[in-house]
Amino acid sequence: MSAGSQPEYGSAFSASRARAGDDELADWLAFALAACDDADVVALGHFRREIEIHTKPDRSFVTEADQAIERLIRERIQARYPAHGLVGEEYGEAAGSSGPGSPAARWYIDPIDGTHNYIRGVPLFGTLLALEVDGEIQVGVLSAPALRERWYASRGGGAWAVGSAGTTGPRRIRTSAIGDLADAQILYGSGHDVEESGRAPGFRGLLKAAWRERGFGDFWGYALLAEGAAEGMVEVDVRTWDLAAPLVLIEEAGGRVTDFAGVRRIDGLEVIASNGILHDELVSRLRSG
Repeated sequence: MSAGSQPEYGSAFSASRARAGDDELADWLAFALAACDDADVVALGHFRREIEIHTKPDRSFVTEADQAIERLIRERIQARYPAHGLVGEEYGEAAGSSGPGSPAARWYIDPIDGTHNYIRGVPLFGTLLALEVDGEIQVGVLSAPALRERWYASRGGGAWAVGSAGTTGPRRIRTSAIGDLADAQILYGSGHDVEESGRAPGFRGLLKAAWRERGFGDFWGYALLAEGAAEGMVEVDVRTWDLAAPLVLIEEAGGRVTDFAGVRRIDGLEVIASNGILHDELVSRLRSG
């Protein structure tokens, strides 16, 4: 960041990424929340029951619930927003049909983030749904029905959580104000995968320098970061549908999301998310052997 320039995080930065007015953002968010209501019913209907499991070509798993949820959401989107494109984990991409001068819009769908947890009966799984317009994620929802919790955000509208124990309605969430790594909690998906990737030679050193480290992967780590319960989240082998919804949630909560080089993107197969304050230090330590 050059002298005099604005930081690439914080509420003003996130609001500046809006590509629509408040009413349209509210409409998109309401639609995403309703779609996740339907997805939650399907996910819980199969959870901890006999379920058909397939192995994909990349040796990852997919369940009949993954497929049913993505089909359901795609049908909802195509009925409501027929010009919008689709990017889904199970059924790939479908181009939108926006005309000349119209904004290019597409939805990112992760029907069950945390499929391995889902298969093993671990309640840390969720449906992730986000809308991108002209290259910027506008709204995002992370819905975890087995936890009875949900996180969501829209540009300029703040980041919110609902369903937490002891609360009766949505509550505004924000990233932490911790600025010393020695006081920070760092989360990650698979430590083995991060180290084996060769892209983060300073990973172990980063964990040693932090106050505390825990392997809370998938959507759960991003939700904790947005809530201010952690200061950093590191993952590799992540796809656009894994990161689209967490991106807008964390940025609206005041944080920052980049690849390991510090570039703001969701298509680099790696991510470091932070409370914003510690981001440059985390990137530097992660890349230094």
